[in-house]
Amino acid sequence: MRCLVEVIDTGGLNRAAIRLGLSKSIVSRRIAAIEEDLGVQLLTRTTRGIVPTEAGLEFRRRCDRILAEVAEARDVVSGKGGDLGGRLRVAAPQVLGQRYVAPVLGRLARDYPRLEIDVAFSDRVVDMVGEGFDLAVRIGEPREASLIGRKIAPVRAMLVASPAYLNQNGRPSTLAELGGHECLVYSGGGDWQFRQGRRWVSVRPSGRLRTDSGDTIVHWAATGLGIGNVPSFLVDEALASGLLEEVLPEFAQPEYGIYALRPPGSYVPAKVRMLIDALVVEIGSCSRPN
Repeated sequence: MRCLVEVIDTGGLNRAAIRLGLSKSIVSRRIAAIEEDLGVQLLTRTTRGIVPTEAGLEFRRRCDRILAEVAEARDVVSGKGGDLGGRLRVAAPQVLGQRYVAPVLGRLARDYPRLEIDVAFSDRVVDMVGEGFDLAVRIGEPREASLIGRKIAPVRAMLVASPAYLNQNGRPSTLAELGGHECLVYSGGGDWQFRQGRRWVSVRPSGRLRTDSGDTIVHWAATGLGIGNVPSFLVDEALASGLLEEVLPEFAQPEYGIYALRPPGSYVPAKVRMLIDALVVEIGSCSRPN
């Protein structure tokens, strides 16, 4: 049943096998065994992948409920002993993950010796289902409609620069003046949005330095290379120490969120629920908009 659910959810034997930690041939044989036992074709193989038949969709819905009850029963029984076990695979952005997610995972590892934790800190957007992640922490609105998300905390972006850069190049007083400054550009980030009076204004950042790492932008800004636009939680310490200064604080930027995302399905394992609750406390207390 688990094999069938994963194949339908992922759309292929390879992805299902990765998620289950099994070989493709084993997953294929188990699906074939179910179809033989039922005497009904559950899956149709096409050039684009594997799609369920009408019977397959109906059987999958019932399998999902049964598997959820079995998993819940396991959690209840293991919870009686105050223990959590199994593998927990987590993905998070590099800086956010190292600063806030890693301490939470460390406490879980200490409190639950049977829990195996596999964490990937990277700014790339991982394929949760295909790569077998149980939870992903993301900054910004979730892009995948199939994933189930919970907003952990609000966050806003701010413009920052070093005192040395501002002394040498001048401090912009209007949004239009940003065009004359060296902007530190986040790859794929698009235009910068600002509230000006009752309307939103877009500014296209221009500069010779571009990266997909927020931490790199903070480092470049701190060394006087330009003006960066980064989430506030990345620069709290640098602002407090005077290493960076906020630029154009009178022009608010849109508030967005930090989300915990999990794969589709009605059942949430106890270890995932516990991690999400802990992240709400850890990140929520450190990333409120100013």
